[in-house]
Amino acid sequence: LVDEITTLCHHLEANHSGKYCNWAKSAKFLSKLPGDVKKCKEADREVQHTLDRDLQEKDPEQVVVPYSDKLFHQTAVKWVAATDQPIQALEHPIFKELVDVTARAKNGVKIPGQKATRGKIKRLFKDHLTRLRTELNVSNFFGSHLFFSHHFALAGSNCLR
Repeated sequence: LVDEITTLCHHLEANHSGKYCNWAKSAKFLSKLPGDVKKCKEADREVQHTLDRDLQEKDPEQVVVPYSDKLFHQTAVKWVAATDQPIQALEHPIFKELVDVTARAKNGVKIPGQKATRGKIKRLFKDHLTRLRTELNVSNFFGSHLFFSHHFALAGSNCLR
């Protein structure tokens, strides 16, 4: 004797199908006896299904409108007006770079939220200051010497007048 679910199902079907079917009906349970499962599958194959259950309408937000220069110009003008940008913003090299980068996107563009954008701007600013510090770093003696010489030169020029 093999202790498996399929063996139990075959045993129930062969020896206790009446009791099982009565119980399944009273419990509103779909019969899992091998013969019943087979009949159910065959009946399902014979029924011609409509495409309604497989087709779904897309939300208007999901419909992608194909690119056109006219649509781009309209959207760019809306953006300039809505965000109170100067008209020259459309000619800025970074804006052109942004358009070039997004044009290469295959599955749309994910625009970061305010919090992420703010964090990235802060990071850019910090990196810029760090680069400036390292580029302009001079020794303390030399830096203080320049500061004092420049200060006294300015003070001396004011005193002579």
